[in-house]
Amino acid sequence: MTVRIRLRRTGKFAKKNYHFRVVLADSRKARDGRFIEEVGHYNPAKKQEQLKLDMERINYWIEHGAQPSDTVASLIKKVKKEKKVG
Repeated sequence: MTVRIRLRRTGKFAKKNYHFRVVLADSRKARDGRFIEEVGHYNPAKKQEQLKLDMERINYWIEHGAQPSDTVASLIKKVKKEKKVG
């Protein structure tokens, strides 16, 4: 079983008001299917995009073999950059 850190889409689909939860899931499961753990959320629709990640849990899972998707990897990079600046 390969564990991936990826986005799970939630929100009002009819109004195209999407927001995402950052979850750990088996790579074989569907995007909005069953997941292991939720480690954050991301809302790109706000004027100031909202992003919250539990970096402790993400680092723990990466150390134990989880692989972030390309999008989640860029979000992790953004959070690390903000911590260095702020």
